[in-house]
Amino acid sequence: MGSSTGSASPDPAAHALGAVDVAAWCTRFELISNPTRLQLLLCLHFSPGITVTRLAAASGVSQTVVSQSLRRLRDREWVEAAKVGREHRYRIVDESLHRLLHVIGAPHSEKSAQHSNGSGPA
Repeated sequence: MGSSTGSASPDPAAHALGAVDVAAWCTRFELISNPTRLQLLLCLHFSPGITVTRLAAASGVSQTVVSQSLRRLRDREWVEAAKVGREHRYRIVDESLHRLLHVIGAPHSEKSAQHSNGSGPA
């Protein structure tokens, strides 16, 4: 009674586990669970093309911490840097991260071109 054997078929709910890359999402949540990285992502979302200097000023952390955090985010291919003159400007390039930031209520700047293609809210 109540014991299971190896011949029992798996519960249909087990199909949900194959539909999602659990390890990848755990890594995502681990990265955004760090308050500093989440603050930086919120700033990047609001101001695509922001510099390390401006990120440090906006988030209240040192440029060194910002640079280290951005390195982790670049390693995951969540953000990319474009060199403009002597500065590097950072922006979010991972679309699922971008959508996740919207889910938690992250706004865009009125000047942001993120939704200039008409796909975003009016």
